[in-house]
Amino acid sequence: MKPLILVGGGGHCRSVIDVVEAQGVYRIEGILDPNLAKGEKVSGYPVVGGDEEIAKRAENGAWFLVTVGEIGPAKIRVKLAEKIHVHTDRFATVISPRAYVSERAKVAKGSVVMHDALINAGAVVGYNTIVNSKVLIEHDTVVQKHAHIATGAILNGDVLLREGSFVGSGAVVVQGAQTPPFAFIKAGSVYKADA
Repeated sequence: MKPLILVGGGGHCRSVIDVVEAQGVYRIEGILDPNLAKGEKVSGYPVVGGDEEIAKRAENGAWFLVTVGEIGPAKIRVKLAEKIHVHTDRFATVISPRAYVSERAKVAKGSVVMHDALINAGAVVGYNTIVNSKVLIEHDTVVQKHAHIATGAILNGDVLLREGSFVGSGAVVVQGAQTPPFAFIKAGSVYKADA
C-alpha cells in the first residue's frame, strides 16, 4: 500500500481515516497538524509534526491528502495544497467503496469521496475537493478545484460549482446553476443563481 500523510487532524480527518481504511489503497503513516502535540493520536494514528514535515515526508515518497474540513470558502485548504505542491505532486485520491462513481465521471487527485456519495455520468470533480457523505452530484456537473460539498447536499445536472466554493449540508443547487468562485451556499438552502 502507498504511504499516506494526512494534513489536518480535526473531525474531518477522523472521517477520512475511516474511508482510507475502507478503500485499502493507502497506508496512513501519520498526521500533520501544528495545533496538536507530536505523538498525540487521532483515531489511532500519530501526529508526526506540523507543516515543516511536508518536505521530509515528500522526499521519503509519501502521498498526501489535505484533511481540513473547512466550513466556508476554501482558504486554508488552498494554502496547504500549495505548500505540498512545492515538494511533490503525489496527492492521494480517496474514494469510499460505499460511494458510487460512474465510469463516465472523473475525480481528480487530492480529492476524497466519502461514504454513500453518488457521482453520476459525465460529472467532473476537481483537485483537492471534498465530496462528503451522502452527496449527490448529477450528470455533467463540473465541480472545480478546492471545493467542499458538505453532507447530503445535491448538485443537479449541468451545474458549474466554481473553484473554492462551499455547499452546506442539505443544500440543493438547481439544474444548470453556476456559482462565482469561492461561493458560500448555506446549509439547507436552494441555489438558483447564474454567475
